[in-house]
Amino acid sequence: MLEIVVETENRERHVRVSAEELAGLVRRIGGDGDRFLVVQRIPDLPDVFAQVWHQTGGDYTVEHRDGAADRHFQAMADRSEVVIAAITGWARQETGWDGGLAWSLLDMGPTQKVPPLGLDEDEREELEKRVREVLVGGYASRAELAELAEEYLATDDRRPVSREQAQALADRLWLERVAEQAVWQGETGPERLSRAFAALQEAGITARENFTCCRNCGRSEIRGEGEPDARGFVYFHAQCTDSAAAGHGLMLLYGGFDDSPETTAAIGHEVVAALEAVGLHVEWDRDPGRAITVTPLDWRRRLVG
Repeated sequence: MLEIVVETENRERHVRVSAEELAGLVRRIGGDGDRFLVVQRIPDLPDVFAQVWHQTGGDYTVEHRDGAADRHFQAMADRSEVVIAAITGWARQETGWDGGLAWSLLDMGPTQKVPPLGLDEDEREELEKRVREVLVGGYASRAELAELAEEYLATDDRRPVSREQAQALADRLWLERVAEQAVWQGETGPERLSRAFAALQEAGITARENFTCCRNCGRSEIRGEGEPDARGFVYFHAQCTDSAAAGHGLMLLYGGFDDSPETTAAIGHEVVAALEAVGLHVEWDRDPGRAITVTPLDWRRRLVG
């Protein structure tokens, strides 16, 4: 799989696709509502991306940006296979990937300097603390972190953080976390958890990570998430993620869709077995009325973006 995320005009999001799947997405674009795709690396890095625009019957417009407005390039191609070769090479970071196209530098205009935050020390610390909490959780994108930074201190009559300031703050903290995770070795706890959830999903149990904001919302929405024949569910919500990221372990909520204690207990046993199979330690007293807790858990979730 390629370490990329592909987003299309029709709002599809494809994470870690194969080279064949990427080729299929490039060949597909051209019709109304599906004329472009944007490719980012994993983890996403500010101002680093490639994109393709195509209208059926016309040429392909290919662009890539390498970290700043003065490193934004464009090329034209008349065949999809040329575009596929370039984008696949970019995704793999191959030497000379750009050699098959004639690139020109795009003039993106002057770069606007972002003014410093006009916050007192307490507000700045509070804002950065909250953004870091969500960042360490590992599920937010750079865009979502920027939205959080912009809205967190806002009131009806005061918006102390502009969109540009919020993006700059989110990007700075994001890059700090990218540097931290660069030295992580091997499979992390959250990656083991994802493997267990994937196995449960295959076994007919709807399994969702970081699902909804709270327990009430999760319980009301989980039934509509899985396959119609799913036997039950397991999930954790955003508040559970915050707790796990803070080092307090991860609470999992589970149950059967028939709402019987017997089915809920059976689902609980399957969840525990799947977690233990990937090497996670679980605390559960087999009471279907109590949550399952994964602890201790070193919460190091690698960023995607």
